[in-house]
Amino acid sequence: MEVLEAIRTRRSIRKYTADPIDDGKLETVLEAARQAPSWANTQCWHFVVVRDGENKGKLSDTLNETNPAREAIRNAPLVIVACAEMGKAGHKDGEAMTDKGDWFMFDVALSMQNLVLAAHSLGLGTVYVGRFDAGEAARILSVPKGYRVVAMTPLGYPAETKEPRPRKGLDEIVHYDKWGAG
Repeated sequence: MEVLEAIRTRRSIRKYTADPIDDGKLETVLEAARQAPSWANTQCWHFVVVRDGENKGKLSDTLNETNPAREAIRNAPLVIVACAEMGKAGHKDGEAMTDKGDWFMFDVALSMQNLVLAAHSLGLGTVYVGRFDAGEAARILSVPKGYRVVAMTPLGYPAETKEPRPRKGLDEIVHYDKWGAG
């Protein structure tokens, strides 16, 4: 699948078949994540691949009861949890280099975007999950001090088809030379 087609056709999938993900496809999506750009090539990201049903259930319980991704985390063949090494991205000599502070959210988001697009190109589904108790997820997965759980996605073969959701027009979001200029 061509990259622009993958961008246009990727959807958030919350229902999966029970078919397992072969190691080759898993490695391909993780390799895509690894190739993402990062601040000064710091590559602050780490990934925990969770196949164990008990751990997936515990991770599911870190989501609010009304979060529609809760059952997807519990039932997908596997879950990929993205973590970040703190104080690395956006830092030099231990000091944040921008007024935005630690850059880890940007770098992990770039990596996860590569991951979800690669997954889609292989016929796999994902849903980017950010609303959960990250501290509890870190405890469940034994994430060490100095690292933070940022996001997670179930990964599996879609058991549903989603239609595209509306997008704002470029005229609503693009400004030339200064804000509000046509």
